[in-house]
This record gives sequence, C-alpha cells and structure tokens, in this order.
Amino acid sequence: MIQLKRKQRPPSSLLGLSLDGSQLEGVVLRRTNGSVAEQKTLFASLSLDPLTNDPELVGREIRNQLDQAGIRERRCVICVPLNWALTLQTKLPDLPEEDVASFLQLEAERGFPYAPDALLISTSRFQSESGEKYATQVAIPRDHILRLEKALKAARLKLLSFSVAVSALQAADSAGAEGTLTLALGDTSVGLQVSCGGGVAALRTLEGVLEIEGGQKQLYADAVAREIRITLGQLPVDLREAVREVKVFGRGEMARQLVEELQPRLEPSGIRVKLITSYSASDLGVKAPDNAEVSPAFSLAARQLLGRLATFEFLPPKINAWQQFSARYSSRKLVTTGAVAASVALLILGAFLIQQWQLSRLRSKWTQIGPKVTELDNLQQQIRKYRPWFDDSVRSLSILRRLSEAFPEDGVVAAKTVEIREASAVTCTGTARDHDSLYKTLDRLKSPEVGDIQVDQIRGSNPMQFTFNFHWGERGSNEH
Repeated sequence: MIQLKRKQRPPSSLLGLSLDGSQLEGVVLRRTNGSVAEQKTLFASLSLDPLTNDPELVGREIRNQLDQAGIRERRCVICVPLNWALTLQTKLPDLPEEDVASFLQLEAERGFPYAPDALLISTSRFQSESGEKYATQVAIPRDHILRLEKALKAARLKLLSFSVAVSALQAADSAGAEGTLTLALGDTSVGLQVSCGGGVAALRTLEGVLEIEGGQKQLYADAVAREIRITLGQLPVDLREAVREVKVFGRGEMARQLVEELQPRLEPSGIRVKLITSYSASDLGVKAPDNAEVSPAFSLAARQLLGRLATFEFLPPKINAWQQFSARYSSRKLVTTGAVAASVALLILGAFLIQQWQLSRLRSKWTQIGPKVTELDNLQQQIRKYRPWFDDSVRSLSILRRLSEAFPEDGVVAAKTVEIREASAVTCTGTARDHDSLYKTLDRLKSPEVGDIQVDQIRGSNPMQFTFNFHWGERGSNEH
C-alpha cells in the first residue's frame, strides 16, 4: 500500500488526458497571468485496450493520435476510469496522528480483495459536524497503473499525475461549507462522488444506469435517483444532511435531460440540482476561457498548472539510482568490519562466486518452470478478484427461495427484478393487481431472516408497479 503526495514545481504548459473506455480526450493548457489558455484539443477512439494489449503498441497508437492533433507537449496528467477503482470507508478511532497511517493500512489489508503490494492506495479524510473522523481509501490495481504508465512512456510523454475523473471535476477542497454530490457522465459509465467535511465521503460507479439500445445511449433517471438515495442513506446522518447540492457534469442533451428529471425528485428534499457547463474562477482557482468545455482532462491539468494536488493521486513513486544502491547495499556495511580484512574479502569473493553459480542454476530452472508459474499467478489473481463474491452459505439462493415462497402462485403479484447488494440488502420490483395482494405477499414474506421490509415505490393501478426492499439475516422490524 502506498500513500502518494508529491510536490512539484508547476509547469507553464501541460497536456491533460482522460481515458473513458476506448475514448481518449486531451487538452493542452498554458498558464498565463491569472488565467489558463486552451491551445490544442484531442478527441480520439483507441482500438487497443491499455489493460490487455502490449503497452508499446498502445503508446504508439496514442502518439499517432497526438501527432494528428498537432500536440507536441510532453508533460501530461491523466484521469483513469473510475471503474478501475476500489473504495473503502473507515471510521477513525481516537488515535495519535502518527498512528493513523498504520491503522488505515491494516484496514486496507482487511477490506480490499487484493494484497497490499498489488494496489496503489490514496486516501481522503473528512470530519462530520459532530466531530467524528472518517477516511475514504481508494485503491487501483498496481498493474493497471504500471501498464498505462508504460504506454504513455512509449508515447514519449512525461507523466506528472494519475487521478480519477469525477474527483478532478469536483475537488474535495472546493466543495464549500455544504456537501456536494457530483455526477460525472462518461462515455460508458456514470461516476458519483460525495464531498463534505473537507474530504470525499463516497466514491463509486453507478451500475446499470447507462445502457446502449439500438446504437443510442439511454440514461435512466429513476435508477440514478435511486442510487443517489442509496449512497446518501449509507452516510452518517449529519453528513447526509449536509449534502444540499447535486452537480451534473456532462455534455449534450442527455445531461440536460438528467438534470430536468432529477430536479422534481430531489429538490422537494432541499437538494439543488444543476448542470455545470462552464468554469468559474472559484472552481479552478484561476480564470478559464469562456468557451472552455468542462472536462476531467481540463480540470486536472488546470489544477496541476496551479500546483494543486489531486484529491486522489496514484502516481507510482520514483526511486533514483542512489536510493536503489543504498537500499541494496547498506546492510553489507558490517562486512567491512573485522580484524582480518583480507580474509573477509576472500570470504566475500568466494560467497559471490557461489552465489553466481547458484543464480545460474536457478535461472536455468526458472526458464523451465516460468510459464507454469505465470499461469498459476494469473489463476491466483482471478481467485483473489472473485473470492468476495462467493458465499458458502448460499445466501442468494436462500433469499430467492424465500421470495418464491412468499409470492402467490396465481400470478396476481409478480416480480420483475431482484437485486441483492452486499449479500444482505435486497430490492425487488414487480407488478401487482391491487394493494391488498401486494401487502398479503409482504406479510407472507415475514420471517426471522427477513427484517426492515419497506415499500419504496408504488405506481399505477391494475396492474400497479411496486418496489420494496428488506434486509436479510438480521432480526428487525417488519413494517411497511
């Protein structure tokens, strides 16, 4: 696990890049007196996946796209897709400041499904009005970052910062006194971030809200509103009540339509919804061009030009040759001590020759077993990746069985979708002939394993559409 914070002298010009699926967006910015000027832009679709294809080939394709756009700037920052990231929120106990990092490292080892050495982790800390302290840890597999870094190096680019798109659009330190929920509409997904208490309280990708039907993108506002309610419901009460604004970052009619459909759903609760189409000086800390399109690449590059650290930074640390030499050989200083220097030198020389002979044998053996080891490593990574999704108690099947027993056989109440989150939070949607049939079904659903039954939504009549949810595995009140 690595916590990364770098201080570098801000450059005068910079290339900002944003990767979203196969789409690569870029902008070249130059810092002038109290403002930034946009010089070149890039919109390209990559045919090679940076995570699966050879980094040299990916870098060559990126270089070709930059050359076609007339971009010569070598220093760059890049926003990686949010769906690369894993998140973990931790409540901080009352500890001395010097012990917090060790505590967070232990929490990361327990909470993330990868070994600490396989991740690059960045942390944002925040505090509620009641004084309780929290930390949000965001982790990206180290291999993802290293492969992309090799590709950018092959494209003859000097990388200064790695971050995620939604955090570049809404920096935690610019959220203001009120909490802000940010929605970033990408090409293939929607990112959500909650900024409050001086940090990031929630960061996630919304699944199932953006689909492509007949070659056209379809964004479901009902699903977005439901995910917003779920995210806020998972926050502590005082942090949840602090969120009074939803900012939507996106282009085109889809973003405007989302704002229009979210306003009647959220504004009765006192939450403002607005579409961000331009930059203000308070957003970046510097004046931006009036016609500048709001984008993660522009935002991250502009803040880097001002010397502002990204909320989440994943740039691997750079170790110079002297540090490598010192780390490798400092433990051998004791070898030079002793009364008989010549004898010690001969012993070291003999040990070195033996070591080289052993290494030669080991290299020969490795050549034989190397392919099998690589295959086993890949299998182990897959096991680590999917292990958290398996449950020996067959909990999902037990939930489906209980639902099947509760629904009537004559079809007056029918389920359309069943969503199980974290193996315990269950959401069910479907149709019913009338209210009585639905409530009888909910009564039959009650059992020691089912708790907190709540009807979330009822629309229409004969048939009526409903959504209810419950909690599995703990005793609780079965009110609806």
